Amino acid sequence: MMKNSIRRSRTSIYLKNILLLTIILYSITSFSQDISGNWGGSIELDNRTIDFVFHIDKDTSGYTSIIDIPSQRMKGIKPLQTLFNSDSLIIDLSNVGMQYKGKFNKKENTISGKMIEGAANFTLNLSKNNIPANSTIVKRPQEPIRPFPYYEEEVSFSNTKSEITLSGTFTRPKEKGIYPTVILISGSGPQDRDETFSEHKPFLVLADYLTRKGIAVLRYDDRGFGKSTGNHSLATTYDFATDAMSAVDYLKTRNDVDAEKIGLIGHSEGGIIAPLVAADKDITFIISLAGTGISGTELSVMQSISMRGFPVPDENAYEKAVRDAIELIKQDKDIDSIRSELRLHYGNTIGPILKDIGVPETRVTEVINGLVRMRTTKWMRYFYSYNPADAYEKVRCPVLSLNGSLDTQVESKINQEGLEKALTKGGNPDFEIVELEGLNHLFQNASTGKMDEYSKIEETFSPKALALISNWIHKHI
Repeated sequence: MMKNSIRRSRTSIYLKNILLLTIILYSITSFSQDISGNWGGSIELDNRTIDFVFHIDKDTSGYTSIIDIPSQRMKGIKPLQTLFNSDSLIIDLSNVGMQYKGKFNKKENTISGKMIEGAANFTLNLSKNNIPANSTIVKRPQEPIRPFPYYEEEVSFSNTKSEITLSGTFTRPKEKGIYPTVILISGSGPQDRDETFSEHKPFLVLADYLTRKGIAVLRYDDRGFGKSTGNHSLATTYDFATDAMSAVDYLKTRNDVDAEKIGLIGHSEGGIIAPLVAADKDITFIISLAGTGISGTELSVMQSISMRGFPVPDENAYEKAVRDAIELIKQDKDIDSIRSELRLHYGNTIGPILKDIGVPETRVTEVINGLVRMRTTKWMRYFYSYNPADAYEKVRCPVLSLNGSLDTQVESKINQEGLEKALTKGGNPDFEIVELEGLNHLFQNASTGKMDEYSKIEETFSPKALALISNWIHKHI
């Protein structure tokens, strides 16, 4: 009897342990939810739909993700970190100036969230049943189709100063030889080697055109974007200049590049990076495409007014508020102190304007905090104090500056005047300043020049501008 009692007791304990283990395992699995897989969603902006696909994976160390924006023809954006705890998802895209915050709903298998970019945030809800089709068809007749009638090579080179590797594409005519070469330098914000923007690939079209004309081309992904390493959001205009300097050094190691004939073509911010490179390297020529000729402070004030999306009661007071904010940001002080002063300044100036047009108090606070974050990055602080005219004064190689008359991002006349004065003052013997009638910031033939028009235009790059660039280069090599 005692043996049977002991046996039953042991059996009872065993069953209790199994039951307890089952309860523990159920508790763990019920709370450790897995969000791996492909999630899709879209943002509605200015009568446009911007599609997103999040590829989320999980391994023993946690979550990772890759983000595609098929409607913008962008793939492979690599966040710095993907965190998921309980039902909260945070994807750190600060390397490209963004962040995603969402809440997972297990019952509906959806993620409700927002994409935050600077002072703005946009509702972006994700679902596994809402994956946008990958076959987004846009008419881009100028984009070349493989096989190309020239040599193409995937390359990489190092910026040893920043300890990063830059990846890109080198193209040259098929015939073996030594070729004059241009480096394409992209505009502001993280860009891939094709400078993909608004469903266009202007650097792909430009590189293809020049290579067919006998000029070799190197274009590369910005640091922290595409296949290039590094952190884009922690870099300044000068840091990007060191990337281009590294590109020059790399080209000089190639036996198919004429080391005495290396030029730079910079678009937008690339146009103000170019003179910094020329100050350090032996450059044959510079072509500035929609580059600026005034200080970052003046350009920012102009854009704050021309691109503002809300009315203000007093334009003069608004401009003064913008200028005062910039002066606060440029102070040589601890960054936390600057942010504190700036938050107070925006609260007293921008805050009342937003409240008067009906923006809720909580949203006003969000906007101000976003503005403070966006305006005090390393890039912005450098940009406010940088005047490309000072750099262009020191440039001795030939310079071609092209701007479109319908450019609403970099107004043509005032910026061209700034460059012309700088090059004249510096005594540059060979420069040309050209305004191209009817072209926008991307050098498309446009109607309004506004940003929301870019993706609606089939043309990627004006043939007239392409021919002008090629002919000018041949004249100078």
